[in-house]
Amino acid sequence: MDSDSAKIMELRAIVEGVRERVRARYPEPSGNGAESSAKGAIRVPIADLMPLVHARDAAQAKIAAIGGVNPRAGGFVNNAIQAVKKTIARSLQWFVRDQISFNRETVAAIEAAMEALNDHNRALVELAARTNESLAALHEKLVSIQEDARELKDMRSHWPEWRAEWDRKVATNEIQFLRSVADLQGAFQHRTTLIESNFREIVKAQHSDYLGALDRANVDIQKRLWADLEKIRAEYSRLIHDELRVIRLRQRPAPAAAPAQVSVPQTPPAAAPPALDYTRFAHRFRGPEEVVRRTEEFYRPYFAECHNVLDIGCGRGEFLELMREMGVSAKGIDLGEESVAQCREKNLDAEAADLFTFLGPQSAGEFDGIFASQIVEHIDPARLPEMIRLCAESMRRGGVIAIETPNPDCLAIFATYFYLDPTHTRPVPHPLMQFYLEEAGFGQIEVRELSPAIESIPELGELPGNFRKRFFGGLDYAIIGRRL
Repeated sequence: MDSDSAKIMELRAIVEGVRERVRARYPEPSGNGAESSAKGAIRVPIADLMPLVHARDAAQAKIAAIGGVNPRAGGFVNNAIQAVKKTIARSLQWFVRDQISFNRETVAAIEAAMEALNDHNRALVELAARTNESLAALHEKLVSIQEDARELKDMRSHWPEWRAEWDRKVATNEIQFLRSVADLQGAFQHRTTLIESNFREIVKAQHSDYLGALDRANVDIQKRLWADLEKIRAEYSRLIHDELRVIRLRQRPAPAAAPAQVSVPQTPPAAAPPALDYTRFAHRFRGPEEVVRRTEEFYRPYFAECHNVLDIGCGRGEFLELMREMGVSAKGIDLGEESVAQCREKNLDAEAADLFTFLGPQSAGEFDGIFASQIVEHIDPARLPEMIRLCAESMRRGGVIAIETPNPDCLAIFATYFYLDPTHTRPVPHPLMQFYLEEAGFGQIEVRELSPAIESIPELGELPGNFRKRFFGGLDYAIIGRRL
């Protein structure tokens, strides 16, 4: 049973192989219709050659039977008949030879036609397959084109809306871009301005620092040079002053013997000074304390480096208050008990004393600064050199003296202020005061006019400038010197 099954399976395999070769050689005329129709492929009708195949096979069978004898059952008669038939058939070979050739050529032509038709069918199938492939590709393209067409249609329907939105966005973007460009330009310009300003400030600061350093160096050099020159000048002035004093003393003739009896005219005794409420007098004619204090601010730099200052005729103590504010130790003397009491009420160091008594040998070299404001015009002119000498003896080398008094070069004082005070003796011109100071050993003398007359007498503005400056300058003058 197993061997029969194996043989059957083998026969089936042989039959399938023959079928495959036949299908390859003779393709089906219509192909797979269901699949083709499903894909929308083109169906190409081709000729069916199976009838020709059957007719060819039948013709070939007939050609093979020509000249043959049909087989019959065995036996003597049959064998005799068969022999006669074979003899007749061989004898007729010449007669049917052309027919046999014709039949064979006809069958060959049929086979050639079948082969051509088979080639034709194969070409059509191949053409149909390629056409179907092209159609499939074309179909895909058409589908893609349809999709694109639908999208284009949708775009066309929405194009006005898109165009308006696009124009709006373009306009907005353009505005934003222009604003950004304007902001960038403004920021760049501002940044450039700042950089330029900073550069100018830096250059200006560097230039100012350079000029400041140069000025400081020049000032320092000048200060040191002037300090050296002042020292040399002070030394030479002191030396010249001492030498001149020695020469004058040597050249002064000895005093002659007084005659036995010489009648010297007696000078009448000086009248006693009038009794005045000097505080009220000073407030009315010299001015309130605030006014005097502002005037005496002028002397601040001259006494800035002093340590022990004497104020001769301290009055209400304006200069002593200035010295206390500067941190300089100062003492005041005055003849008026009331003035001294006012100073002490302000906790200022002051005492009632006569300057000629106070400035004696006991005060030699004690002070490095002496201030005398509105004093020398009250002193007897004959004793003024003695006052200057006592001041010089009471001062250390390098000490400063400042004397303020009415200026006789200004004619306005004679018409206004000088004779208001009955204790005034006579004004002292600054050349005479300078001479007294030089004789006493002071140097580096400078004279400064104070209290311009035009400030209190506006009518002087109507005078010519040079004339006013020459005869109506400062109502007071200050003369400052250094002890050599």
